Amino acid sequence: MFEAVAAQVQILRRLGATPVVLGVGDDAASQDSWRLEGAELQLARRRGPVALAYSPDLPRLLEAAKLDLLHLHGIWQYPVRAAGTWAGSTGKPMIVSPHGMLDPWITNRNAWKKQAARLLWERAAWSRASLLHALTEAEAAEIEREIPTASTIVIPNAAPAATKDPPPPRGPVALYLGRIHEKKNLGALLAAWTRVRGDLPADSSLVIAGWGDDEGIAAIESALAGSAATNVEFVGTAFGSQKAALLDLARFMVLPSHSEGLPMAILEGWAAGVPSIMSGACNLPEGFASGAAIRCGTASDAIGAALVEAFAKTDSEWKEMSNSALSLASGPFSQETIAKHWERSYGRLL
Repeated sequence: MFEAVAAQVQILRRLGATPVVLGVGDDAASQDSWRLEGAELQLARRRGPVALAYSPDLPRLLEAAKLDLLHLHGIWQYPVRAAGTWAGSTGKPMIVSPHGMLDPWITNRNAWKKQAARLLWERAAWSRASLLHALTEAEAAEIEREIPTASTIVIPNAAPAATKDPPPPRGPVALYLGRIHEKKNLGALLAAWTRVRGDLPADSSLVIAGWGDDEGIAAIESALAGSAATNVEFVGTAFGSQKAALLDLARFMVLPSHSEGLPMAILEGWAAGVPSIMSGACNLPEGFASGAAIRCGTASDAIGAALVEAFAKTDSEWKEMSNSALSLASGPFSQETIAKHWERSYGRLL
């Protein structure tokens, strides 16, 4: 979601708006703030559990910001209540982007907490929203099931600027890039890699780069330590030049997720000319239709079969996939295209 917000800041600047980013601070805020260059950044001090993202200062910051429109990213936390209260008191427009958080895989986890949030603040805030923003048609259907009266728009995330020169073929490296979380299905990916390792090129490797809470990181390190998988490396977090270097090495991005909104990691890969191995839950059917992606499913045997299929591609076949990925990143998912969608939607509300 952070990547989507950072891209949205650039879109707003391109449209001539003044972006103001309001949120609840965390330990990484000082490291990440440079990514929001060009925006006024106001962070409230968190109180209480991290998962709730509560700050009594957030309503004051919202009022002081003198916004013409509020775009809320993410749900199920305290900022939703603060945003809903702001919309109700000011009468100004508010857009809510759930970012895949109404997916049944998400809502069924800790369902009682989600129901408590619905009753305490979510439904009231949703009812005050001028628009609910879906990343995909699948998410629009999820919003309609949860909030039948909502006015909904569908606008995908924007990819980074696509590389101008098609990349040369790379060695057999599969890259996972993203959050270390059970919904990403990394356990099944590791099991699949172990099962089919003998059917892959001898020098093939799986690189896992990502971030997560201490428990999640410890789980992946433990799984690797006790795994029979070879040529697997966990490199930890990767941003900026580190991420770019990994994308330069990768032949494929791999994301066998159980649940996604619209994954920025896949769009980043496409912008670098890296095709994908991904599940249908990534909600990017354009990748399968254009030949930029191979469907892997979520079961380890299906993931393994997709890995074998991907690494069996010749350099010329891989180049075709890479060109398809670049076409998607520079066409329907480009910042220019997505900015036009937002210009119309923001303009109508304002």
